[in-house]
Amino acid sequence: MTYTGDVQVGGPADVRELTDLSISKLAVGPYDNNAYLLRCRATGEGLLIDAAAEPDRLLALMADAPVSTIVTTHQHGDHWQALEQVTKVTGAQVVAHPLDAPALPVPVNRTVEHGDRISVGEVTLDVIHLRGHTPGSIALLYDDGAGDVHVFTGDSLFPGGVGNTWKDPERFAQLYADVVERIFDRLPDQTWVYPGHGKDTTVGAERPSLPEWKARGW
Repeated sequence: MTYTGDVQVGGPADVRELTDLSISKLAVGPYDNNAYLLRCRATGEGLLIDAAAEPDRLLALMADAPVSTIVTTHQHGDHWQALEQVTKVTGAQVVAHPLDAPALPVPVNRTVEHGDRISVGEVTLDVIHLRGHTPGSIALLYDDGAGDVHVFTGDSLFPGGVGNTWKDPERFAQLYADVVERIFDRLPDQTWVYPGHGKDTTVGAERPSLPEWKARGW
């Protein structure tokens, strides 16, 4: 079946099989959050991005992929409601940026900065710090080196614009600058974008709208 990324709360995960990595997207909770299970196809090891809500559904999703790491993209509560319970069951290490880590409900085992790398089995993910939605918001980049590029952006980039900066011009300017420099100037148009809520997009689909985003200030 073809992956679309269109998932509904209460519905099944949408699964994408890449050469070295499997990506399962699940919608959970009252705010329609996306949680992503990444599984190394060589080792079976798993990594969860945002234990947002509904721990029973998340645990069921990872039944066949032992999760050793949970990455929280940012400090907002709708992205970690299930974190405590899932870490208790899995024993996974918790990863976040140091500026957002103190707001999480469990101790963070590893803090990461822009340019750091996180491994899941034999697969490596690059950390991208995107300041503005929160001080410590991060994205994770997977690039297989052969043109298959995927980025998990949390609440910093969506179809149609950057994340909410609450009409603060300085925060918007920072987030816009980071998104342009660290995603659009760096990544090819075919890069698939997996946001923290709602549907997916690509860098190429959003690139023409950058001037409009800058002009409107959100």
